[in-house]
Amino acid sequence: MAQVPHPPAPDAGGAASVTGSGGSGWSDRFEEGLHPFIEGFNASIGFDRELLRHDLIGSRAHARMLSEVGVLTAVEADQLDQALVTIQRDAEEGRFVPSLQDEDVHFAVERRLIEMVGSLGKKLHTGRSRNDQVSTDLRLWLREQIDALQGDLADYRSALLDLAETHLETLIPGYTHLQRAQPLSLAHHLLAYVEMAGRDSERLAEVRRRVNQCPLGAAALAGTPVPIDRHSTARQLGFEGLCANSLDAVSDRDFVVDFLSGASLILVHLSRLSEEVILWASEEFAFVTLSDRCATGSSLMPQKKNPDVPELVRGKSGRVFGSLMAMLTVLKGLPLAYNKDLQEDKEGLFDAVRTTRDCLRAMTILLREGLSFRPARLADAVASDFSNATDVADYLVGKDVPFREAYQLVGRVVKTCLAEGCLLRDLPLSRWQEMHPLIEADLLERLEPRAVVQARTSWGGTSIDLVREALARHRQT
Repeated sequence: MAQVPHPPAPDAGGAASVTGSGGSGWSDRFEEGLHPFIEGFNASIGFDRELLRHDLIGSRAHARMLSEVGVLTAVEADQLDQALVTIQRDAEEGRFVPSLQDEDVHFAVERRLIEMVGSLGKKLHTGRSRNDQVSTDLRLWLREQIDALQGDLADYRSALLDLAETHLETLIPGYTHLQRAQPLSLAHHLLAYVEMAGRDSERLAEVRRRVNQCPLGAAALAGTPVPIDRHSTARQLGFEGLCANSLDAVSDRDFVVDFLSGASLILVHLSRLSEEVILWASEEFAFVTLSDRCATGSSLMPQKKNPDVPELVRGKSGRVFGSLMAMLTVLKGLPLAYNKDLQEDKEGLFDAVRTTRDCLRAMTILLREGLSFRPARLADAVASDFSNATDVADYLVGKDVPFREAYQLVGRVVKTCLAEGCLLRDLPLSRWQEMHPLIEADLLERLEPRAVVQARTSWGGTSIDLVREALARHRQT
């Protein structure tokens, strides 16, 4: 790569100045600098340096496009490109660190560029504004993060599938209202979360499509008289299309809301699984044991092993929900087009991405090496309740007894068992036949937990054969 030429002598504006003669980021209309506190209050450099690499990518594409349309010469575009590459390398190696005086990442890059190549650096902003620039940077960044998040979701989904395959024939009580309802294949229970993860992935793909529209060239709000080629920059940056209205292009943050909404649902699903793991790990349930790799103890009570991972995931969901609500609140009263309020789009989004990715990775580790199910305890649980009551009603329906009649009869039988301190399976056949003459010996076989599970043969049900088929389908997608 050719060396970046030495900058020419500073012009009247000063090589280090972005726009103003006094080194300010603003035009000569301004005579005084900002109040020191307001300078910090106004600045976004503390967090938007996250966008530095994407700002440089966008600027390189913009410079190439300006050369294509004749605003820059090929030599000028090459000099700018080399300088932008150098800035990226300097940033990676710690030699370029934006400071508060830069206000934001865009001014930081432009200031550094002017230091390196003089007045040529001031040409780069031709035909664009910080308004379309920041939206472009944010879309590039979020597109990349969505792709990474899809990978995290795939790992999490794979961990669920691995655990489900291990426990295809393990039974677990199913609950409604947190009351014992009907027994299930544990794999079927885990596949419910695989379904949720699949919808999460689909939503992210839809969000990515809306993120992947290019606002660059909308300028401040009305477009530009400079003969730019927006299609060229969009192609170079891998966008699927262009934001069609210049006002909307610079003020749209629907894509941020879309992402935060999708991320919130990911955290809803992770939090639901977390709550179940927390219950399952309690002594009252005792369905799982936690490994030392993913649990901590108590500073006071030496016997404790606490489910910190699912508790933290359950708690961190609120951070993502909060970012979504904050973004909706920012947008709800904004007139067109750009307003400084939109600076508030980044910190919540950055935090939501980090939090969502961290929670997915933590839950994946928990599933792979942080917990173990206890099949014997689960088998005892499904055999010690009345979750087979519906099967008695279904049995009678098969004998042409109206369902409601069968339902009432079984309710009376359960009441009798509760009074006598026994389960349905403990009643002898003679007692059953006293309750209804159509009952035969085969009912007792139907009351076994595995038979109850195997009877659920409607598509999407919990029979072992159906769950095996569902596992195979998920492995293929």
